Amino acid sequence: GLTVSRSFRRFAVLGGDGVFGIHMVKYLLANTDVERVVSIGRNQRKPPVYSLDVGRDDPRFTYYQAHMVHEHDILMRILDAERPECIINFAALAYATSWTDSYRYYDTNVVSLAKMTEDIRDRDYFGHWMQIGSSEVYGPAVDGPSREDSHPNPTSPYAVSKLAGDLHLKTYADSIGFPTNVIRPSNAYGPGQQLYRVMPRAAYCALTGQRFPLEGGGVAEKSFLHATDLAAAVFAIITDGVNGEVYNAGPESAVSIRRIVEFIADAAGVTMDSFVDMAPGRATEDSRYWLDSTRITEDLGWHATIPLEQGAVEMVEWARDNLDALRAMPQQFSLRS
Repeated sequence: GLTVSRSFRRFAVLGGDGVFGIHMVKYLLANTDVERVVSIGRNQRKPPVYSLDVGRDDPRFTYYQAHMVHEHDILMRILDAERPECIINFAALAYATSWTDSYRYYDTNVVSLAKMTEDIRDRDYFGHWMQIGSSEVYGPAVDGPSREDSHPNPTSPYAVSKLAGDLHLKTYADSIGFPTNVIRPSNAYGPGQQLYRVMPRAAYCALTGQRFPLEGGGVAEKSFLHATDLAAAVFAIITDGVNGEVYNAGPESAVSIRRIVEFIADAAGVTMDSFVDMAPGRATEDSRYWLDSTRITEDLGWHATIPLEQGAVEMVEWARDNLDALRAMPQQFSLRS
């Protein structure tokens, strides 16, 4: 397709208080051409251990609290007041336990997406909708890495809801020329990530001697992408992506969860035995997620730049700097609508 380079100066990041939204805001504010970044999340802003104090003292930045399912009207009022040209949507209910309250995943990931995009398409300030998709729409990558045109095989209500959102946007792009792209990233991580995720929890346990349960011995393989690399991929697509196109973004190879935990142990200067217990695997966990990122690399010149070893060091440094705050944080996931 014909690539037209786009340039935006005003951004809204939805789901902006999640770890990847925070790293996206940080990436945008580091760009001197950007004149405004608003971050919108369903909760009050998280404490600095998670928000990383991104945007503090930067007059270009404001955080707003609005729930996109229950407060659609408030969300639209914020957007109309701020007039962002580009909306980056990280907001989603996302967790492996979508078997319970599955309808909430559809409320957030499909219904509210349809309401927002239908309202925003007529606004004169609006220029692009950047959707953060999920590699889980492909299901397990048993026959090699998943490509954008691989047959979707979602294996959970969450993955079904993300695929439905992508397809909704595709019909918008194809039929009414709605300006949009979807990125499907591999598992991402970064400082500020919640403790129920693998890397932050491993880092916390390595430093405190708390036990880390290595599910299934850590043989499941996943591709891990640093949040900074993810933000760079999103920005590359916003700038140069072909309208309506989906782009995978991940590192070249998948790595076992056990290897990840070994990197963390090395970074913390401790042995695996000092904090790791073997635990049974999750019955519904896919054996491998792995993406073919040829399209974004060849068409947009993006590739992952931060090696896992370096990322593991960063995660351990973050956990060490915030140990007192982390001790007070919940370590289990709890679903809120």
